[in-house]
Amino acid sequence: MAENALPRLALLLAAGTLHSRGADRMDFMRYGKSGKPRMTGEELIETLPELSRLARMHVDEGNPQDVATADDLRKLSLHVNALLERPDIDGVIMVQGTNSLEETAYFLDLTVRSAKPVVVTGAQRPYTALSADGPVNLLDAVRVAIAPATRGLGVLVVTNGEINASREVTKTSTYRLHTFRSRDIGVLGYADADKVVYYRAPMRRHTAQSEFDVRGMSTLPRVDVLYVHACAQPGLADAAVQLGAKGIVIAGSGAGATGNLAQELTRIVVEGRAIVVQSSRVGEGRVVPNNNWSEPGMIASDNLPPHKSSLLLTLALTRSSDPVEIQRIFDEY
Repeated sequence: MAENALPRLALLLAAGTLHSRGADRMDFMRYGKSGKPRMTGEELIETLPELSRLARMHVDEGNPQDVATADDLRKLSLHVNALLERPDIDGVIMVQGTNSLEETAYFLDLTVRSAKPVVVTGAQRPYTALSADGPVNLLDAVRVAIAPATRGLGVLVVTNGEINASREVTKTSTYRLHTFRSRDIGVLGYADADKVVYYRAPMRRHTAQSEFDVRGMSTLPRVDVLYVHACAQPGLADAAVQLGAKGIVIAGSGAGATGNLAQELTRIVVEGRAIVVQSSRVGEGRVVPNNNWSEPGMIASDNLPPHKSSLLLTLALTRSSDPVEIQRIFDEY
């Protein structure tokens, strides 16, 4: 295929392991302290000439991207939307650290208003390590982005030869390569050696079908996540509201139990001081409406984990503060 006929992909880089350089090939854990700068997008493309056989890679001028705060995510989404509006950009590849990769991907899934492919990838080992996973993850991300079947599937996470929906995927291991999994539901497909193959598609609203538009948002409301455990102390939810939280997500035990925070959460809901979402810390299964620990006005997160529930609640609060309407949003996204 002629070079000018290849798809054109924008390459965005945030801080992360994939393009990090360790002290030597045995540096698997302290590469962040090696003193060596991360690789640039141009260096990644130079060391992986296979990329240029698949697509015309455009290294974004905004690199490195910030993804540490809610406002960083808002700005990133604005930038990705602007890139995808360009007729000369056919998709976006985002490289970032795996610790918060799933959150960046899900926020983009909720706020990018395009059917063009957006693929997020990362690595568990730095680029310079023995058996580094970064090069093949980046190659597979490009292969997935240029596959015709990828269009319209929302923001995808590609690592370890697997394609996962950003809503469903989560990091499950600190250092193992097989870390990103969609526990309850499973992968969408695979980036195998012969071809990219899909077996299912995401069913919840995303990207081009989303009602959230960051172009109309100058700031995002504060949402805090509170972790329920046997020794959790009362007062945490009240403190979060006093600090300005408009929403609270409970990382509940079991099926969404609120533990020692139950009484104050009930008061907060009754008094309309903040929206409260019940989620679960266990990692699999749904939190259902009208459960043992819910009170009228509390929102059930379905199978969204606490950290993703906080992102959806943040965006929902830009649309409404009505619990019925926010529950509708959690049911649809």
